[in-house]
Amino acid sequence: MNALFALVALWASAVSPLPSTVTLPPCLSPPVHARVVVQFRAPLCPYCSGKRGIEYATSRHDAVRAVADGVVTFSGVVVATRYVIVAHTDQTLATYGMLADSAVRSGDLVTEGQIVGHSTSRLYFGLRHSGVYIDPVPLLAQRRWPSHLIPANGAPPRPTQKRRPSCEIVAATGEVTR
Repeated sequence: MNALFALVALWASAVSPLPSTVTLPPCLSPPVHARVVVQFRAPLCPYCSGKRGIEYATSRHDAVRAVADGVVTFSGVVVATRYVIVAHTDQTLATYGMLADSAVRSGDLVTEGQIVGHSTSRLYFGLRHSGVYIDPVPLLAQRRWPSHLIPANGAPPRPTQKRRPSCEIVAATGEVTR
């Protein structure tokens, strides 16, 4: 009985809310450009109901793209629903579900922005970090380049620092939140 309790406690800790010490990438490319219609709802316990990812309202056959570089660990159908799971180097797994088709197979290397499949009328997207389901919305961002002024009078531009993309989280309202 104690061994069973220890096993259940270990599994429960694996699906508990994300510890505050875990760090994740500052921003990920969204898998599709569509509206989120079902929000993440963390379950209260390992066996409780909840929504362990988000759902987008997509058009049939929209391209679904990898949110970051990684390796496909699963591409197939589970109970009549097609999924692709990509493992990233930071111990994060991205799950793309409700796919109409898959453009990748298990073992394939994918790069950020590469098509992993096509959507149905909905797309499920979930993230797990070290086995813990997390809300992907705060990590999905729009990449913005810093502005760079160029003289209008034909003079040579001043030397600038190396330009790098910055990531800002843009809320559904369009308001920058970070």
